[in-house]
Amino acid sequence: MTLAELTEALREFAEERDWGQFHTPKNLAMALAGEAGELVAEFQWLTAEESADLSSEQRASVGEEMADVLIYLCRLADVTGIDLLAAASQKLEANRARYSVDVARGSARKVPKEHDQAFGG
Repeated sequence: MTLAELTEALREFAEERDWGQFHTPKNLAMALAGEAGELVAEFQWLTAEESADLSSEQRASVGEEMADVLIYLCRLADVTGIDLLAAASQKLEANRARYSVDVARGSARKVPKEHDQAFGG
């Protein structure tokens, strides 16, 4: 299934249930944040090592929460008319410029936008 096909299936799912009235950008963004919180909760008390070596049950739970995040993100993009793939592509290009390989390689440092030039972006 493509992202476009998923978005269409979600639109149809919502329309069949007359949920469009509830799927405002504000409500979808709030639901997305809630689901992202549930995803975070799956990792909350795990060590870094444990989080990288999930059991099959943990993977299933994490997968369900990731699916919820994706579903709400796709609905939010659909309702707001934002092309997720285009937005992600543009963001990736901006990040490539902001975090040049020669300066950012191996560093987890977050660079404030006002310091991009000093960082090499």
